[in-house]
Amino acid sequence: MIDAAELVDNDFLRQFELKIDNHFAKIEYSLQERKIFLTKLIVPDEQDNEDFVNAFLKIVFDNIEERNLSVMPTSPEIAKFMRRNRQYKKLLPVGVRI
Repeated sequence: MIDAAELVDNDFLRQFELKIDNHFAKIEYSLQERKIFLTKLIVPDEQDNEDFVNAFLKIVFDNIEERNLSVMPTSPEIAKFMRRNRQYKKLLPVGVRI
C-alpha cells in the first residue's frame, strides 16, 4: 500500500508528507545549509506500526540521499531507525555519531 503512495516535500510547511487512506504521515524538518534536521515524526493511529514507519522512513531517506543532503536526526524514533539501518549512516554529517 505504501508503494503506491507518493512522497511530497512540502517546502511551505517544512515537512515530508505521505497520504495513506485519507490520512497523512509526516516528518517535520528544518533545512540549514546542506543539512536537514528531522525533528518530528507524525504517523496516523491507523498506520502506527513498525513496518509502516520503517517503509515511510526509507522513502524519506532515499529522497534525502538523492538530494545529496546530510541528515541530523533529532527525533528519537528517527535516530533509532538510523541505528537499525546502517546504510543510512553515511548521510550523517562528518563527526556526528549515533
